[in-house]
Amino acid sequence: MHLRLSLFLIVFSMFTHIANGQEDWMADDFPNLARYRLENEKLGPPVMGENRVVFMGNSITEGWSKEYPSFFNGRPFINRGISGQRTPEMLLRFRQDVINLLPEVVVILAGTNDIAGNCDPMVLQLIEENIASMAELATANGIKVILCSLLPAFDYPWEPGREPAGKIVQVNEWIRNYAGEKGHLYADFHTPLADERNGLSKKFTDDGVHPVKAGYEVMSPIIEVLIREALKE
Repeated sequence: MHLRLSLFLIVFSMFTHIANGQEDWMADDFPNLARYRLENEKLGPPVMGENRVVFMGNSITEGWSKEYPSFFNGRPFINRGISGQRTPEMLLRFRQDVINLLPEVVVILAGTNDIAGNCDPMVLQLIEENIASMAELATANGIKVILCSLLPAFDYPWEPGREPAGKIVQVNEWIRNYAGEKGHLYADFHTPLADERNGLSKKFTDDGVHPVKAGYEVMSPIIEVLIREALKE
């Protein structure tokens, strides 16, 4: 049900944009399928014993391998983060950038750009349904799922006044509960990274949203433990 509803809403949004005279949705490659297409083709299937892990997300995921490359180097970890993306775009490229890569595990870190209102504001229920749809697609294809909390943010410098801190806490509570109900693993990044305002602590960020190396040094061992746990199942 979540998957059907999410896909319907995405298609409906596409035709609404076209009807309103906005840019052609398909011509603009809304989900940015072109971004990793060639890299995916070159990657090929996993070799025996590879235990491939795909990281799906936005700029926070994309920046992980740039700010803290040693976490990825020499490991079968594939970063498929794209800056600025919301959950609808990730859902549309989930088959190409996750399922077709045949990973053992997917790490999903998504939702903060939806709350920021990138492109159009999204209600929290739609964020949750899109995350659930990605998890359902992964499970249907035999991929273990690690769902990550959204990172804390007190404000977005590019969209000030959204008051995201409480909304992020609310979505994280849903993610935690959903992961428990469905048997997925949950990565709590929010608790160790948050300050007293439920914002991202200044020691972990330069802009209040994106981690610097110190932030990824906190996140990496958390996800590493969960990846090992997922591979044992």
